[in-house]
Amino acid sequence: MSDRLQLLHAWLTDVVGAREFTLAPASADASFRRYFRLTFTDGDSLVAMDAPPAQEDCGPFVRVETLLRDAGLHAPEILSRDLEQGFLLLEDLGSRSYLDALDDQSADPLYGDAMQALLTMQRDVPFGGLPPYDRALLEREMRLFDEWLLQRHLGIELDRSTRRMLDAAKEALVANALAQPVVCVHRDYHSRNLMVVDGFNPGIIDFQDAVAGPVTYDLVSLLRDCYVRWDDARVDAWVADYWQAARRAGLLSDVSASRFLRWFDLMGVQRQLKASGIFARLNHRDGKPGYLADIPRTLGYIVAVGERRTEIADLAALVSDRVLPQLAALS
Repeated sequence: MSDRLQLLHAWLTDVVGAREFTLAPASADASFRRYFRLTFTDGDSLVAMDAPPAQEDCGPFVRVETLLRDAGLHAPEILSRDLEQGFLLLEDLGSRSYLDALDDQSADPLYGDAMQALLTMQRDVPFGGLPPYDRALLEREMRLFDEWLLQRHLGIELDRSTRRMLDAAKEALVANALAQPVVCVHRDYHSRNLMVVDGFNPGIIDFQDAVAGPVTYDLVSLLRDCYVRWDDARVDAWVADYWQAARRAGLLSDVSASRFLRWFDLMGVQRQLKASGIFARLNHRDGKPGYLADIPRTLGYIVAVGERRTEIADLAALVSDRVLPQLAALS
């Protein structure tokens, strides 16, 4: 048992008292955080978060958990905490994620629950104290595509004209994001971070990076998921449903359905550039190659959007003509 795990076990023993438990890994994470499931002899279970203070700060998790639960959303309740050591004891939301549960039959009810929860988050969670999803952050995220996927992973060096094209496309994406109403943004609202739970679905996890940002960001994370893909017409129908619900909730005033869909399309491209760069970084910097298989699906969305949004048509061509073939050659 590692020193860190020994510390966690000692803390948990002190917290739960005389109750005997076993401790086992609960889920993987793309950061330094680790999660363990405590299973007690009576069958009850809880989840422990281990967030080493040198790499992770539990403070944002605690703050956002309070905001979400105060709005009536099902974030895991924090039962005990030691922020100095980087330990939290949490309600167990189970082990069945949306990714495990989604299929053609379950998609409509599960996404219906997820979009209702998202509407509540956007309408009822105050965002004034959250970091802003500003130009600097949007641009920094998109640079991950250049630095980690194009250069580090694929060895692609862009000529001057291609670089100008990429810069122009990124500027259009930033302008699109900043034009939207600002709401609380979970920032990773997708099938691996939504848990299927009874009666209060979904359970919402991994929300510590929440920001104040564009209204379509979480919706595109959900419906153009890096880990599962749906037919474009079905996604468009879900977007239209959400647009109507958001208008009824007062989140959108004079925003037309076509404008909302354009926001959604271009917001997705910004996210997909970021995500593909992060997946490459996880491989090269953190020794986690498992996410490489998700890059083609993630970039495929950009190719599809390029067919109906002229602002990123040249970017989509770069992805389809150079990036995806080189990824295929490496696989």
